Amino acid sequence: MSTTELASFTTLRLGGPARRLVEASTADAVVEAIRAADAAGEPVLVLGGGSNLVVDDAGWPGTVVHVASTGVRTERRPDGSVLLTVEAGEDWDTVVAATVADGLGGLECLSGIPGRTGATPVQNVGAYGVEIAELLVDVDLYDRRAGTVREHVPAAELGLAYRTSTLKGRDDAVVLRVRFALPGDGDSAPIRYAELATTLGVEPGGRVPAAVARDAVLALRRGKGMVLDAADHDTWSAGSFFTNPIVAEADAPPGAPRWPAGERVKLPAAWLIQHAGFARGHAGPGGRVALSSKHVLALTHRGGGSAADLLVLAREVRDGVRSTFGVDLAPEPVLVGCRL
Repeated sequence: MSTTELASFTTLRLGGPARRLVEASTADAVVEAIRAADAAGEPVLVLGGGSNLVVDDAGWPGTVVHVASTGVRTERRPDGSVLLTVEAGEDWDTVVAATVADGLGGLECLSGIPGRTGATPVQNVGAYGVEIAELLVDVDLYDRRAGTVREHVPAAELGLAYRTSTLKGRDDAVVLRVRFALPGDGDSAPIRYAELATTLGVEPGGRVPAAVARDAVLALRRGKGMVLDAADHDTWSAGSFFTNPIVAEADAPPGAPRWPAGERVKLPAAWLIQHAGFARGHAGPGGRVALSSKHVLALTHRGGGSAADLLVLAREVRDGVRSTFGVDLAPEPVLVGCRL
Protein backbone atom coordinates (compact mmCIF):
# COMPACT_ATOMS: atom_id res chain seq x y z
CA MET A 1 0.00 0.00 0.00
CA SER A 2 1.26 3.50 -0.79
CA THR A 3 2.54 5.69 2.01
CA THR A 4 2.28 9.40 2.74
CA GLU A 5 5.08 11.35 4.39
CA LEU A 6 3.68 13.07 7.47
CA ALA A 7 6.37 15.76 7.27
CA SER A 8 4.15 17.51 4.74
CA PHE A 9 1.36 17.69 7.33
CA THR A 10 3.36 19.14 10.25
CA THR A 11 4.63 22.68 10.80
CA LEU A 12 8.04 21.27 11.75
CA ARG A 13 8.23 19.60 8.31
CA LEU A 14 9.30 16.44 10.13
CA GLY A 15 7.73 13.00 10.40
CA GLY A 16 7.95 9.68 8.60
CA PRO A 17 5.39 7.86 6.47
CA ALA A 18 1.82 6.89 7.30
CA ARG A 19 0.72 3.51 6.01
CA ARG A 20 -2.66 4.98 5.11
CA LEU A 21 -4.12 8.51 5.11
CA VAL A 22 -7.84 9.32 5.12
CA GLU A 23 -9.06 12.87 4.43
CA ALA A 24 -12.23 13.41 6.49
CA SER A 25 -14.14 16.49 5.32
CA THR A 26 -17.08 16.22 7.75
CA ALA A 27 -17.56 15.21 11.37
CA ASP A 28 -19.45 12.13 10.19
CA ALA A 29 -16.53 11.21 7.92
CA VAL A 30 -14.12 11.53 10.86
CA VAL A 31 -16.24 9.14 12.91
CA GLU A 32 -16.66 6.71 10.02
CA ALA A 33 -12.92 6.59 9.29
CA ILE A 34 -12.00 5.99 12.92
CA ARG A 35 -14.68 3.32 13.35
CA ALA A 36 -13.49 1.50 10.23
CA ALA A 37 -9.86 1.55 11.36
CA ASP A 38 -10.79 0.43 14.88
CA ALA A 39 -12.88 -2.43 13.48
CA ALA A 40 -9.91 -3.52 11.36
CA GLY A 41 -7.57 -3.37 14.35
CA GLU A 42 -5.55 -0.56 12.78
CA PRO A 43 -3.60 1.93 14.92
CA VAL A 44 -5.22 5.36 14.46
CA LEU A 45 -3.62 8.80 14.55
CA VAL A 46 -6.00 11.75 14.37
CA LEU A 47 -4.24 14.69 12.71
CA GLY A 48 -5.34 18.30 12.43
CA GLY A 49 -3.02 21.14 11.46
CA GLY A 50 0.10 19.34 12.69
CA SER A 51 1.24 22.45 14.55
CA ASN A 52 1.69 20.83 17.95
CA LEU A 53 3.17 17.48 16.96
CA VAL A 54 6.56 15.86 16.82
CA VAL A 55 6.13 12.74 14.67
CA ASP A 56 8.80 10.05 14.78
CA ASP A 57 10.93 9.43 11.72
CA ALA A 58 9.47 5.93 11.54
CA GLY A 59 6.09 7.50 10.88
CA TRP A 60 2.77 5.86 11.74
CA PRO A 61 2.14 2.15 11.19
CA GLY A 62 -1.61 2.43 10.67
CA THR A 63 -4.28 4.88 9.58
CA VAL A 64 -3.96 8.65 9.88
CA VAL A 65 -7.32 10.45 9.88
CA HIS A 66 -6.80 14.01 8.69
CA VAL A 67 -9.57 16.17 10.15
CA ALA A 68 -10.65 18.60 7.42
CA SER A 69 -14.24 19.34 8.48
CA THR A 70 -15.41 22.91 7.94
CA GLY A 71 -18.26 25.13 9.05
CA VAL A 72 -18.81 28.07 11.40
CA ARG A 73 -22.15 29.22 12.84
CA THR A 74 -23.00 32.17 15.07
CA GLU A 75 -26.06 32.65 17.26
CA ARG A 76 -26.92 35.79 19.20
CA ARG A 77 -28.07 34.85 22.69
CA PRO A 78 -30.64 36.68 24.87
CA ASP A 79 -27.91 38.17 27.07
CA GLY A 80 -26.24 39.78 24.04
CA SER A 81 -23.38 37.31 23.86
CA VAL A 82 -22.70 35.24 20.76
CA LEU A 83 -22.47 31.46 20.62
CA LEU A 84 -19.85 30.47 18.06
CA THR A 85 -19.98 26.86 16.83
CA VAL A 86 -16.95 25.69 14.86
CA GLU A 87 -16.19 22.38 13.16
CA ALA A 88 -12.96 20.79 14.35
CA GLY A 89 -11.17 21.02 11.00
CA GLU A 90 -11.48 24.79 10.63
CA ASP A 91 -8.17 26.66 10.54
CA TRP A 92 -7.95 28.43 13.89
CA ASP A 93 -6.57 31.79 12.79
CA THR A 94 -9.10 31.98 9.96
CA VAL A 95 -11.83 31.62 12.60
CA VAL A 96 -10.29 34.33 14.77
CA ALA A 97 -9.92 36.68 11.79
CA ALA A 98 -13.56 36.14 10.80
CA THR A 99 -14.88 36.93 14.28
CA VAL A 100 -12.86 40.15 14.40
CA ALA A 101 -14.04 41.10 10.89
CA ASP A 102 -17.63 40.51 12.06
CA GLY A 103 -17.13 42.95 14.94
CA LEU A 104 -16.80 40.34 17.67
CA GLY A 105 -14.17 40.47 20.39
CA GLY A 106 -12.86 37.77 22.69
CA LEU A 107 -10.53 35.66 20.54
CA GLU A 108 -8.18 38.34 19.19
CA CYS A 109 -5.34 37.64 21.65
CA LEU A 110 -5.24 34.11 20.23
CA SER A 111 -4.49 35.41 16.73
CA GLY A 112 -1.75 33.85 14.64
CA ILE A 113 -1.76 30.51 16.43
CA PRO A 114 -1.44 27.73 13.83
CA GLY A 115 -3.52 24.57 13.80
CA ARG A 116 -7.14 23.50 13.67
CA THR A 117 -9.95 24.52 15.99
CA GLY A 118 -10.49 21.00 17.33
CA ALA A 119 -7.07 21.10 19.00
CA THR A 120 -7.73 24.28 20.98
CA PRO A 121 -9.54 22.69 23.95
CA VAL A 122 -7.18 19.69 24.00
CA GLN A 123 -4.23 21.96 24.69
CA ASN A 124 -6.26 24.71 26.39
CA VAL A 125 -4.52 27.00 23.95
CA GLY A 126 -3.48 30.32 25.41
CA ALA A 127 -1.50 33.41 24.50
CA TYR A 128 -1.14 37.03 25.55
CA GLY A 129 -3.21 36.63 28.68
CA VAL A 130 -6.17 34.70 27.25
CA GLU A 131 -6.91 30.97 27.41
CA ILE A 132 -9.52 28.88 25.60
CA ALA A 133 -10.90 27.89 29.03
CA GLU A 134 -12.28 31.41 29.45
CA LEU A 135 -14.41 31.20 26.31
CA LEU A 136 -15.20 27.52 25.82
CA VAL A 137 -18.81 26.42 26.37
CA ASP A 138 -18.72 22.78 25.32
CA VAL A 139 -17.52 20.29 22.72
CA ASP A 140 -18.89 17.38 20.74
CA LEU A 141 -16.70 14.27 21.03
CA TYR A 142 -16.45 10.86 19.44
CA ASP A 143 -15.96 8.32 22.25
CA ARG A 144 -13.98 5.50 20.68
CA ARG A 145 -14.46 3.16 23.62
CA ALA A 146 -18.24 3.42 23.51
CA GLY A 147 -18.39 3.91 19.74
CA THR A 148 -20.76 6.87 20.20
CA VAL A 149 -20.82 10.63 19.71
CA ARG A 150 -21.22 12.68 22.89
CA GLU A 151 -22.75 16.08 22.23
CA HIS A 152 -22.41 19.22 24.34
CA VAL A 153 -19.80 17.92 26.78
CA PRO A 154 -19.39 20.92 29.13
CA ALA A 155 -16.06 22.69 29.37
CA ALA A 156 -16.16 22.09 33.13
CA GLU A 157 -15.78 18.35 32.50
CA LEU A 158 -12.59 18.71 30.45
CA GLY A 159 -10.13 19.49 33.25
CA LEU A 160 -8.86 22.60 31.51
CA ALA A 161 -5.60 23.80 33.07
CA TYR A 162 -2.37 25.45 31.95
CA ARG A 163 -1.73 24.10 28.42
CA THR A 164 -3.56 20.87 29.14
CA SER A 165 -6.90 19.14 29.60
CA THR A 166 -8.20 15.63 30.26
CA LEU A 167 -8.24 15.22 26.46
CA LYS A 168 -4.49 15.69 26.05
CA GLY A 169 -2.50 12.52 25.56
CA ARG A 170 -5.64 10.44 25.00
CA ASP A 171 -6.67 8.74 21.80
CA ASP A 172 -10.13 7.55 22.88
CA ALA A 173 -11.91 10.93 22.69
CA VAL A 174 -11.83 12.88 19.42
CA VAL A 175 -13.09 16.47 19.22
CA LEU A 176 -15.59 16.94 16.41
CA ARG A 177 -17.01 20.38 17.13
CA VAL A 178 -16.34 23.27 19.52
CA ARG A 179 -18.55 26.04 20.92
CA PHE A 180 -17.42 29.36 22.34
CA ALA A 181 -19.26 32.20 24.05
CA LEU A 182 -18.07 35.63 22.90
CA PRO A 183 -19.09 38.86 24.65
CA GLY A 184 -20.97 40.14 21.62
CA ASP A 185 -19.29 43.51 21.24
CA GLY A 186 -16.35 44.68 19.19
CA ASP A 187 -13.91 45.27 22.03
CA SER A 188 -11.03 42.99 22.93
CA ALA A 189 -10.82 40.85 26.00
CA PRO A 190 -9.20 42.77 28.88
CA ILE A 191 -5.51 43.26 28.03
CA ARG A 192 -3.67 41.42 30.80
CA TYR A 193 -0.31 40.65 29.21
CA ALA A 194 2.21 43.39 30.02
CA GLU A 195 4.05 43.29 26.67
CA LEU A 196 0.78 43.61 24.76
CA ALA A 197 -0.51 46.38 27.05
CA THR A 198 2.72 48.34 26.46
CA THR A 199 2.47 47.82 22.71
CA LEU A 200 -1.13 49.06 22.72
CA GLY A 201 -0.44 51.91 25.13
CA VAL A 202 -3.13 50.84 27.62
CA GLU A 203 -3.14 49.99 31.28
CA PRO A 204 -3.38 46.27 32.14
CA GLY A 205 -7.06 45.34 32.20
CA GLY A 206 -8.01 47.92 29.59
CA ARG A 207 -9.83 47.08 26.40
CA VAL A 208 -9.31 48.22 22.82
CA PRO A 209 -11.10 47.46 19.55
CA ALA A 210 -10.60 43.77 18.78
CA ALA A 211 -9.09 44.54 15.36
CA VAL A 212 -6.44 46.77 16.97
CA ALA A 213 -5.51 44.06 19.48
CA ARG A 214 -5.33 41.43 16.72
CA ASP A 215 -2.94 43.54 14.65
CA ALA A 216 -0.71 44.09 17.68
CA VAL A 217 -0.67 40.39 18.60
CA LEU A 218 0.20 39.38 15.03
CA ALA A 219 3.04 41.92 14.96
CA LEU A 220 4.44 40.62 18.26
CA ARG A 221 4.19 37.01 17.11
CA ARG A 222 5.87 37.77 13.78
CA GLY A 223 8.72 39.40 15.64
CA LYS A 224 9.23 36.11 17.49
CA GLY A 225 8.92 33.91 14.40
CA MET A 226 5.59 32.57 15.65
CA VAL A 227 3.45 33.22 12.56
CA LEU A 228 3.83 30.56 9.88
CA ASP A 229 5.93 31.57 6.88
CA ALA A 230 7.29 28.89 4.57
CA ALA A 231 10.27 31.10 3.71
CA ASP A 232 11.26 31.65 7.36
CA HIS A 233 12.84 28.62 9.02
CA ASP A 234 12.24 30.20 12.42
CA THR A 235 8.58 29.32 11.85
CA TRP A 236 9.36 25.68 11.03
CA SER A 237 8.54 24.74 14.59
CA ALA A 238 5.86 23.41 16.89
CA GLY A 239 5.60 26.77 18.64
CA SER A 240 6.90 26.97 22.20
CA PHE A 241 8.51 23.59 22.80
CA PHE A 242 8.52 23.73 26.60
CA THR A 243 5.80 24.86 28.99
CA ASN A 244 6.54 27.33 31.76
CA PRO A 245 7.25 25.12 34.81
CA ILE A 246 5.17 25.52 37.97
CA VAL A 247 7.16 24.89 41.16
CA ALA A 248 7.08 25.54 44.88
CA GLU A 249 8.33 29.02 45.77
CA ALA A 250 11.25 27.44 47.64
CA ASP A 251 12.35 25.65 44.45
CA ALA A 252 12.38 28.78 42.28
CA PRO A 253 15.92 29.81 41.30
CA PRO A 254 17.10 33.06 42.92
CA GLY A 255 16.58 35.98 40.59
CA ALA A 256 14.19 34.15 38.28
CA PRO A 257 11.01 36.01 37.33
CA ARG A 258 7.87 34.33 38.63
CA TRP A 259 4.10 34.66 38.68
CA PRO A 260 1.61 33.29 41.22
CA ALA A 261 0.08 29.93 40.25
CA GLY A 262 -2.20 28.99 43.12
CA GLU A 263 0.01 28.05 46.05
CA ARG A 264 3.00 27.69 43.72
CA VAL A 265 4.76 29.92 41.20
CA LYS A 266 5.17 29.78 37.43
CA LEU A 267 8.64 30.34 35.98
CA PRO A 268 9.33 31.54 32.41
CA ALA A 269 10.92 28.68 30.51
CA ALA A 270 12.61 31.14 28.15
CA TRP A 271 14.46 32.80 31.07
CA LEU A 272 15.60 29.42 32.36
CA ILE A 273 16.84 28.36 28.93
CA GLN A 274 18.73 31.59 28.33
CA HIS A 275 20.30 31.63 31.78
CA ALA A 276 21.34 27.99 31.42
CA GLY A 277 23.57 29.15 28.57
CA PHE A 278 21.42 28.59 25.48
CA ALA A 279 21.28 31.58 23.16
CA ARG A 280 18.96 32.23 20.24
CA GLY A 281 20.13 30.24 17.24
CA HIS A 282 21.89 27.59 19.36
CA ALA A 283 22.33 24.73 16.90
CA GLY A 284 21.64 21.05 17.27
CA PRO A 285 23.08 18.16 15.23
CA GLY A 286 24.72 19.38 12.05
CA GLY A 287 22.89 22.70 12.23
CA ARG A 288 19.82 20.94 10.83
CA VAL A 289 17.81 22.01 13.88
CA ALA A 290 18.31 24.98 16.19
CA LEU A 291 16.69 27.26 18.71
CA SER A 292 14.92 30.02 16.83
CA SER A 293 17.01 33.09 16.07
CA LYS A 294 14.13 35.13 17.48
CA HIS A 295 12.75 33.15 20.42
CA VAL A 296 14.59 30.52 22.50
CA LEU A 297 11.40 28.62 23.35
CA ALA A 298 10.97 27.48 19.76
CA LEU A 299 12.98 24.51 18.48
CA THR A 300 13.17 24.88 14.73
CA HIS A 301 13.94 22.75 11.69
CA ARG A 302 16.49 24.45 9.44
CA GLY A 303 16.13 21.94 6.59
CA GLY A 304 17.37 18.41 5.94
CA GLY A 305 16.80 17.39 9.55
CA SER A 306 14.94 14.64 11.34
CA ALA A 307 12.76 14.20 14.38
CA ALA A 308 15.70 12.44 16.00
CA ASP A 309 17.80 15.59 15.50
CA LEU A 310 15.12 17.73 17.11
CA LEU A 311 14.87 15.43 20.12
CA VAL A 312 18.64 15.53 20.62
CA LEU A 313 18.44 19.32 20.82
CA ALA A 314 15.38 19.19 23.11
CA ARG A 315 17.19 16.84 25.50
CA GLU A 316 20.26 19.07 25.51
CA VAL A 317 18.16 22.08 26.53
CA ARG A 318 16.09 20.15 29.06
CA ASP A 319 19.18 18.61 30.68
CA GLY A 320 21.01 21.93 30.71
CA VAL A 321 18.18 23.64 32.57
CA ARG A 322 17.92 20.73 35.00
CA SER A 323 21.66 20.78 35.66
CA THR A 324 21.77 24.55 36.16
CA PHE A 325 18.58 25.15 38.14
CA GLY A 326 17.23 21.78 39.24
CA VAL A 327 14.01 22.55 37.36
CA ASP A 328 12.45 20.10 34.91
CA LEU A 329 11.06 21.39 31.62
CA ALA A 330 8.12 19.50 30.11
CA PRO A 331 7.45 19.44 26.36
CA GLU A 332 4.34 21.20 25.12
CA PRO A 333 3.91 19.37 21.76
CA VAL A 334 2.43 15.89 21.55
CA LEU A 335 5.14 13.34 20.82
CA VAL A 336 3.96 10.70 18.35
CA GLY A 337 5.95 7.46 18.34
CA CYS A 338 8.87 9.11 20.14
CA ARG A 339 9.73 10.42 23.57
CA LEU A 340 11.94 12.97 25.22
